[in-house]
Amino acid sequence: MPPHAPAYKQLFSHPEMVADLLRGYVHEAWVEQVDFATLERVPDSFVSDDLREREDDVIWRVRWGERWIYLYLLIEFQSTVDRFMAVRLLTYIGLLYQDLIRTEGLDRNDHLSPVLPIVLYNGDERWWARTDLADLLEQGLPGSLAQFQPQLRYLLLDEGRFADHPLPAARNLVAALLGLETSRTGEDFLQVLGRLVEWLGDPAQASLRRAFVVWVSRVGLNKHLPDVDLNEFYELQEMHSMLAERVKTWSEQWEQRGLEKGLEKGLEQGLEQGLEQGLEQGLEQGMHKGESQLLRRMLQHRFGPALPGWVEERLAAASTEQLETWGLAFVDARTLEQVFADERPGQ
Repeated sequence: MPPHAPAYKQLFSHPEMVADLLRGYVHEAWVEQVDFATLERVPDSFVSDDLREREDDVIWRVRWGERWIYLYLLIEFQSTVDRFMAVRLLTYIGLLYQDLIRTEGLDRNDHLSPVLPIVLYNGDERWWARTDLADLLEQGLPGSLAQFQPQLRYLLLDEGRFADHPLPAARNLVAALLGLETSRTGEDFLQVLGRLVEWLGDPAQASLRRAFVVWVSRVGLNKHLPDVDLNEFYELQEMHSMLAERVKTWSEQWEQRGLEKGLEKGLEQGLEQGLEQGLEQGLEQGMHKGESQLLRRMLQHRFGPALPGWVEERLAAASTEQLETWGLAFVDARTLEQVFADERPGQ
């Protein structure tokens, strides 16, 4: 399990987070008919060993009318985009359905419950992989073959794309999480944290407040202020008060960390571009040298091993285009002068 996965998993083990995820980020009419009071976590004992190995995933179910809808939350922490995420989800959901068949005792008249696969991604690179499995399959298939191809789409929540989204006036805990994740200054982070203190003031929400404290300590501030230890705090209000007192110092450290990360990224990109350019130049130089050596051997084979000095000078200074021109002239030439377009010594 990735090092920060438990902090995310702990947050999305609370029904309030899952409800706000659906309300705020699944813009479909059927969400209005969901009975959020029925949200319940699918226990690990409910799924097979194969599926239980997906330790950073969370599975919930909720009533939609007379039916259950299963929500498969795949919390993705890798820094690079997985082009074949749809294929992975196809496997995971197949395992989930096998478990539902085994545990629910479905008979011949029962139907499988619908599943909504959701990918929560927090990598630095924006997600570019296709969210529809059909886009990964061979295109242009005849209808009689296309109809048998598997189908799957997943809902993507790429946290980085919400960097400029203002925090909504109405309470939404997932929006607050995204606000903390994408804050660009210490003041922005403190403002979102303050809203969380207001939204989670009920004593009954102590467990959820603690989950946010853990997330802020291990994830939220770690990437901006990795040398600061906040594990001694147990209350969100306490953490907010401490940050408010030191907001100026925090902001300066935050800005310095951002500059360092920007410089690191710039150097990395510059190095990659330099390597690409170097490889390209090296390949061109290698091909040019190979063409020059090939033409020299052809000339030596026809006109003798000891080529005149003026020929060697021209070969050494020739461009790729000149070498190609002389190579074509060599086919019909009877003398060295004819190869080099009647260029003679001293010209």
